[in-house]
Amino acid sequence: MRLSSTRISRLDCHGPDLPVGAARQRRRRTTVPSTTWPSTRRPATGRVFLVLLKSAGRGGGDAGLSHDADSNATLEHFCRSVRATGLIRMQRAAYAASPASSRGRAFPEAESEYRSPYQRDRDRIVHSSAFRRLEYKTQVFVNHEGDMFRTRLTHSIEVAQIGRTIARALQLDEDLTEAISLAHDLGHTPFGHAGQDALNTCMRDFGGFEHNLQSLRVVDELEAKYAEFPGLNLTFETREGILKHCDRDKALELGEVGRRFIDGSYPGLEAQLANIADEIAYNNHDVDDGLRAGLLQIVDLARLDLFAEAYADVHGRWPELDHRRLVHEVIRRMINSLVGDLIETSGARIEECRPADIDGVRHAGRLLIALSETMRSRNLELKRFLREHLYYDYRVQRMSHKAGRIITTLFETYLGKPVLLPPNCRPRSAVARPAMASPGVPAPWPIISPV
Repeated sequence: MRLSSTRISRLDCHGPDLPVGAARQRRRRTTVPSTTWPSTRRPATGRVFLVLLKSAGRGGGDAGLSHDADSNATLEHFCRSVRATGLIRMQRAAYAASPASSRGRAFPEAESEYRSPYQRDRDRIVHSSAFRRLEYKTQVFVNHEGDMFRTRLTHSIEVAQIGRTIARALQLDEDLTEAISLAHDLGHTPFGHAGQDALNTCMRDFGGFEHNLQSLRVVDELEAKYAEFPGLNLTFETREGILKHCDRDKALELGEVGRRFIDGSYPGLEAQLANIADEIAYNNHDVDDGLRAGLLQIVDLARLDLFAEAYADVHGRWPELDHRRLVHEVIRRMINSLVGDLIETSGARIEECRPADIDGVRHAGRLLIALSETMRSRNLELKRFLREHLYYDYRVQRMSHKAGRIITTLFETYLGKPVLLPPNCRPRSAVARPAMASPGVPAPWPIISPV
């Protein structure tokens, strides 16, 4: 295929490794001289060129592509290659997770022509029933207290936004980071940690309950959407990121995805990143929700270094700013300080370790995504403050106690009489069959694992 000199838009995309801090051009317009792209050859790895189609000689003499059938067929093949392998993004570093070297899925599938494996993971999570149910699950405040407080759904979206920002700066895979961020809370109970504690107590004779393991179980088994496999059949890298912690006994049952909890290795950088983005999001947004609820006061928060620095900047610029805007401006500066520190510190750690690929990250001997000691200390101070002044506030504790009673009552009721469960949530065992069911006669509902 022959190209005349053509104005194109050039974007850095996933490709070979670049050192941390190397210049990353988002987009630049340039003129490419005449060249030839054989129709059987894919574009060079590391750069993707989006050709701005302009008719030859049209629009005041703009140069363009010839419109013969061979040219159009070649261009179509090129665009398909871009969609299938490129996913036009900034350049991905060698140490990042790569769709091309993914450990794949438990059930092999044909690759998408237009989306990478990690994009498909993210899309499957967004379309899952468990993701929609996050709308009714909360972290600190119960759902009926008002729509101004965060839910697990809004929190997960905020984690994904923070994660993508950091992933782009560190040249990691943004789609994988987003997939992990959106899925990390899928296994959480209603009523925040109070619900998990209550359910863990109820489940003590059945192995206990841990929301992180439940998140993995949701995507591996409980989501029922596809004809060829249970769950969502996500890639290994996404499942690795969802599983943030696990004891040795459980890890032995999980196989390859639990191996790092046995041999002491680490997950990929995208998984490490999503974990800290989660912490940044919930700490700062709990401050916002706590102030909105009247459980926290600015005068108390001002004793914390992280808050005080941001508050001084905002109040110094706008001393008459109303309370709502002041709080927002302070919190956005707190998040920005943490994110900026995380990018700089993690970039330095990666540069020092110089992992050749994701396996080098897994065997680096330490976490490479981390805050500096100063910022880690400030963040820990904020966490301790929230635990003492928000999570242990008598009003929150009173609400948590009520939530625990609800979870316990529901558990005992459904365990004693499974017939009360919706059909798709009834257990496999015969106790769920109605009394009128005769031996050998199938129950009038599907017998599947509880969701």
